[in-house]
Amino acid sequence: MIEVHVTYNIRPDVDDQAYFEWMKKGIVPALKSHGMIEVLAHRNIEQRDLVLVVTKWETLDHWKDYSSSEKWKSLKETLQKNFAENIRIEVWGASQLIPTSLRPPQMR
Repeated sequence: MIEVHVTYNIRPDVDDQAYFEWMKKGIVPALKSHGMIEVLAHRNIEQRDLVLVVTKWETLDHWKDYSSSEKWKSLKETLQKNFAENIRIEVWGASQLIPTSLRPPQMR
């Protein structure tokens, strides 16, 4: 599994409702993409205009297929043109030292 982290700043003049409507339309095709596991979206607690979107994919090839698709190109272009600045995309894989999640022991 890999994760793709997309961070950006929402422009100050963006209408929240327009951004939300656009995001709903953009997420549905992404969720239908082959190999996608899930999408998580976060807003920074201290810097409210900073957004992190995490998508999880079964393999790097699944992400590569999606990232070269017209759906992704259109989504990214619209995001940059209408809603965000400072867009950064990072692709992450599992650590060789800790390849799966570690969790604290269950307390009874």
